[in-house]
Amino acid sequence: MKSFLSPKINPASFAWVRPENGAAAKVHEWIQPITAGTILEDCKGAEAVILGVPLSRSSISASGASEFPDSFRRSWKGFTTYNLDEDIDLLGMVVLDAGDVPMHVTDIRRCHENIIEASAVLHGHFGDAKICAIGGDHSITAMMVKGIRQAKPADRIGILQFDTHFDLRDMSDNGPSNGTPMRNLIESGIVEGVNMYNIGLHGFFNTKDLKEYADEKGVNYVTLREARKRGVVAMVERCLEELSSKVDTIYLTVDMDVLDIAFAPGVPASTPGGMTTAELLEGVLAAGKHPKVKAMDIVCLDPLKDTMVQPTVKLGTHVFLTFLTGVMLQKG
Repeated sequence: MKSFLSPKINPASFAWVRPENGAAAKVHEWIQPITAGTILEDCKGAEAVILGVPLSRSSISASGASEFPDSFRRSWKGFTTYNLDEDIDLLGMVVLDAGDVPMHVTDIRRCHENIIEASAVLHGHFGDAKICAIGGDHSITAMMVKGIRQAKPADRIGILQFDTHFDLRDMSDNGPSNGTPMRNLIESGIVEGVNMYNIGLHGFFNTKDLKEYADEKGVNYVTLREARKRGVVAMVERCLEELSSKVDTIYLTVDMDVLDIAFAPGVPASTPGGMTTAELLEGVLAAGKHPKVKAMDIVCLDPLKDTMVQPTVKLGTHVFLTFLTGVMLQKG
């Protein structure tokens, strides 16, 4: 069944049966799917909109990250809407699940074009809502941001990136892959290097030429060691403060490979020495609190590589709910 978003966005392949009495205590009972019967006018009060982006053919390493949107939805039953740490119940927010971007079986360029179109549609329909993309590999970030540019051409856009990698590989060698989204945005003129802030770089996982390119383009980056010295939350807040003075819209991208491999068995490119779960969640919470952070994504999480109890999938869902907690705290 098609919704008013079709053909740009298809209904999700999996949806929970919602309680008939309208009562909700679990996340799967609370998030509202956009269905064939949903009327656009009834969605105007949405505060956050989920978009599944099931693409991982553009990943440099073998990845089943395309399976995350479905696994993400299935994990909702294990979470309540109440955040004990902050004494906040997300039930007061209107959150919609728009469904998934349609993907071509073999044509990655077509897939990317579809993502841009879907992003533009959502940012156009839901101008005041936080658009939350559930990837997919990191190539989707460039496309989601290009969609913002289409919907809001006058907005200056900045990036806050949690990542182990620069993601600034040469486009001529790698094309629009999960190793090139930030370079893609710079070279296409969508985001200036000086409006990119990367927190989480560490270890032996970036080549020197990528650092030199970042320096040439004015990209702002903080190694995880330096962020820990100053405090991860304090560093996130400092980056947001600098960004907000220069841009209208801040896009948060959470590459789950920023986590230490011990915390993220379901991430193809996870490494030793990365962030702890607590550090990432606190950083995402701080980002969610900032009024100019208007969109976000979670990328590079492969449920097929996760262990049987799906700890990384659950963590990805926790990241999403933590972001929404920050949004609620921002509103007071």
